[in-house]
Amino acid sequence: MQLSICLVGCGHIAESVHGPAYRRLAQAYPGLRLAACCDKEEGKAAYFAAKFGFGRHYTDLMAMLEAERPDVVCLLVPGHLTARLAVAILEQGYPLLVEKPPGLNREETEAIVRAAERSGAANRVAFNRRYMPVMMELKQLLEQAHRPEDIHSIRYDMYRHNRRDEDFAETAIHGIDAVQFIAGSDYEHVVFAYQELPELGPGVANVFLHARMFSGASARLSFCPAEGLIMERASVSLLNKTYFVELPVWHSVDWPGRIRRFTGGREEQEIRGDALGPADDMSVTNGFYQENESFLLALATGRKPEGEVVSALQSVEIADCIRKRRSEYRRQG
Repeated sequence: MQLSICLVGCGHIAESVHGPAYRRLAQAYPGLRLAACCDKEEGKAAYFAAKFGFGRHYTDLMAMLEAERPDVVCLLVPGHLTARLAVAILEQGYPLLVEKPPGLNREETEAIVRAAERSGAANRVAFNRRYMPVMMELKQLLEQAHRPEDIHSIRYDMYRHNRRDEDFAETAIHGIDAVQFIAGSDYEHVVFAYQELPELGPGVANVFLHARMFSGASARLSFCPAEGLIMERASVSLLNKTYFVELPVWHSVDWPGRIRRFTGGREEQEIRGDALGPADDMSVTNGFYQENESFLLALATGRKPEGEVVSALQSVEIADCIRKRRSEYRRQG
């Protein structure tokens, strides 16, 4: 794999998971060159470059792109900056992996899609749940034995501890996308309920979604940011069969993850996350390594990457409904 990479944004998500993923990738693929990283804070950029093996560091994105001419750019900036920078990168023709959310609303996300269409640049939105080993295994099990129309219901619970974000929708979008991924179907209709928690800060609330998918499946999603633990779990119910998946988000109680399959009232299979890959590296168990690796391999072999930004449009719309405290969503068109 002969590719050079530039990374934009050296904050928490970059240092905790993307940096380790790129360092591991560089060790696995000697032709992969970590060319440069960029952050508006020079000290942060310099520290990141030294820690993860990037050749140079910059504080100006356009100066970095002009000097380095990379084969791919990884954009890891706060949500309110993402769309503007993603458009600027794509308009110059650079393939782009962009952290979620690609935009805070449909308009911002469509601007990224149009920029990619104009330049023809490959792109991927980094919804890491799609690439977690336990989630990929669950998806494979479902696709091998069932059709989307066979799924009766999906439940997805996301709990966090002491998260007082005014806009938790930027995190909840992971669960929204994960249900769409599991179902193999878009949302048709969503009803929202809110349990406001003003004592914890402005905008803090438990959010509950009851959805119907175009496949016919029903889905219930719970986003609770101030519970007693960090946890994400899902269940998928079909005729005479139920799957449970425990996602190893960060270092949660469900580390390293697990899938359980029940048929006819009995457990017939258990798959632990540590049987699917290294359990000692959070960038692997949480899917960041895989989402980067598969994107780079597609570029290196001339294939069109899956998971383009356009695939995030509906998840962005539904997350924006939470942000705006809407009571209902129906698929447009």
